[in-house]
Amino acid sequence: MTLASTQIEPAASYSAPFDAIAEQYDRTFSSSMIGQLQRAAVWREFRKSFRAGDRILDVGCGTGVDACFLAEHGIDVIACDESSQMLRVAAQKIAALPTTAGSIQLRPVSAEEVLSLRKEGPFDGAISNFGAVNCVSHVGKLARDLARLLKPGARVLLCVIGSSCAWETAWYLVCGKPGKAFRRFRRGGALAKLEGSETFNVYYHSVHSMRSLFAPAFRLESVLGIGVLVPPSYLEPWARRFPRLTRLAAEADRYVGLCPGIRGFADHILLRFERTEHNGENN
Repeated sequence: MTLASTQIEPAASYSAPFDAIAEQYDRTFSSSMIGQLQRAAVWREFRKSFRAGDRILDVGCGTGVDACFLAEHGIDVIACDESSQMLRVAAQKIAALPTTAGSIQLRPVSAEEVLSLRKEGPFDGAISNFGAVNCVSHVGKLARDLARLLKPGARVLLCVIGSSCAWETAWYLVCGKPGKAFRRFRRGGALAKLEGSETFNVYYHSVHSMRSLFAPAFRLESVLGIGVLVPPSYLEPWARRFPRLTRLAAEADRYVGLCPGIRGFADHILLRFERTEHNGENN
């Protein structure tokens, strides 16, 4: 085990979209009831896939919640994000980790630029949680880059925003907002805007398309729905009003999230890939 540490190189000269919400992200999602329940489901899969001593790449690490979880289990992490403000919040968390934790090094690198970390590999695995991959316009390139960064047999766990969320469609139809109800069905992605930031595209990929984009360098091992019965985070007031029902939904999601067909209607989809021996150049 090594002392948890940070290494933040000079930040980009522009403001990244998620800079605007860095200070409030943990309060509105990571620390919310819905955020904790959905993240706990992802963390159970992290524990199954990685072990102490592994070196893991965290793509789109945000405020460092997942990197800290891995470090607390003896895993060394290279955590990257294009948002300098997100990395600043992450650095504060890392400074509070116990000395028995694994190391965390922060890099101001976007998902599109992960290949710049090639000299720090090869890695034993990679993660990208809660939609960072949905902000990448060329996922096939990301797959090829990860293939060059990871060892054969390494696992990649990607928690992506699902392409069809039953909760979202129903909720926004009831609210009379059909545009939001069906935004995940739009080809070419949908425009999104965070408070105080410019608009950016969010892309919604099906499980089939993600499998194709990552083949042949990666083999899809498993699919898990995250938030089939647990609602999306913007329904936090509802979850707080009915906490017992929300927790029961989370327990049911352990089983419902495994069901083919039904899991495809989850808020997020957790895909677990295994790096094959193929070099991935033809992807």
